Amino acid sequence: MNHFDYKNGELHAEDVALSAIAAEIGTPFYCYSTATLERHYRVFSEAMQKDALVAFSVKANGNLAVLKTLASLGAGADVVSGGELKRALAAGIPGEKIVFSGVGKTKAEMALGLKNRIYQFNVESEVELLALDEVAGALGVKAPVAFRVNPDVDAKTHAKISTGGAETKFGVPWSHVHTAYATAAKLKNIEIVGVDVHIGSQLTDLAPFEAAFTRVVELVGDLRREGHAISRIDLGGGLGVPYRNDNLPPPDPAAYGALAARITKNTGARLIMEPGRLIAANAGVLVAGVIYVKQGENKKFLILDAAMNDLIRPAFYDAYHEIVPVAAPTADTQWTHYDVVGPVCETSDIFAADRPLPVLKSDDKVAILTAGAYGATMSSAYNARPLAAEVLVKGGEWAVVRPRMDDDALFGNDRIPPWLG
Repeated sequence: MNHFDYKNGELHAEDVALSAIAAEIGTPFYCYSTATLERHYRVFSEAMQKDALVAFSVKANGNLAVLKTLASLGAGADVVSGGELKRALAAGIPGEKIVFSGVGKTKAEMALGLKNRIYQFNVESEVELLALDEVAGALGVKAPVAFRVNPDVDAKTHAKISTGGAETKFGVPWSHVHTAYATAAKLKNIEIVGVDVHIGSQLTDLAPFEAAFTRVVELVGDLRREGHAISRIDLGGGLGVPYRNDNLPPPDPAAYGALAARITKNTGARLIMEPGRLIAANAGVLVAGVIYVKQGENKKFLILDAAMNDLIRPAFYDAYHEIVPVAAPTADTQWTHYDVVGPVCETSDIFAADRPLPVLKSDDKVAILTAGAYGATMSSAYNARPLAAEVLVKGGEWAVVRPRMDDDALFGNDRIPPWLG
């Protein structure tokens, strides 16, 4: 469920007309709904065990206003860089609710996490473990560690967002897990606290989760028998969302929570969940204006002022996003088919091919739906295009939570070397 609906002939975010925002700040812009963020977080967290840590995946949407909205509900954070850690802290998420994931943590990032007393490092290799031990020793502290294990489970999702197979870069190979824990147990600056698993993103079937969680619970028993104190199980994220209206919805959080509870019930371990897309995706839209309608040899092109630099998922993942007009269609509306594209000089700058839409003209507005996750966070200034503005709506109020990038920010940090005058 989201809170983007047609009212009085116009698409609204909660009680705010998207056309009113566009008239004031221009397009393109991302718009997030507070009510949707809050509802999705509550539905997910209430489906989990009472003491579970729900650590929102900051890579999905790192806007401080979004993070602060979730922090006010009790959310923790899953971060994969020092920058994301700083964002989570700035949004009011305390260190004791932050989990640090990622395959390439630097020593500086490790030190930042240790100084802020984060809850857990999800370590992905023995070489990383040794570096963390060194940094923790220099600071005179112990680093709480869970190894991210690779269960070699097919997530049955897009190859570019599948992370649990044996040939991906993520996690400790299953055959090396016991050796990794034995090594960690010998290090005086490491505290073993748990096991972590994350098999991929946009999963729409519970079967891969069941296979991975079952393997991990069996592993926890083996590790405990070897003398390791495993008190936490981090089950990662990855639960999918519906991007198409004509698709069956993915499993709901209640079914996912029941599955996790059933498989882990005899472990006595605290569970950690890392939802991102599930919380943020349907809470955001990208609003764009029509620049031109171009007639090609055999098709029509709807050229928007948003482009692949603003929302790269279709170009990167062949991802599908629903696109709707901001002005509501009526019974008399004429329809046609467009290739919906942006102005970036790449053939891959396309949001949709042969998409049925109302007949549109220059200056009309459209909304690209389910864009609240991996939209703004993956955007760039390619083709010297300023980053889009971001807006947060709450009821009848709205605020710009990231202004549109200006020219000074776009190239103001470039420097001309002395020999060029």
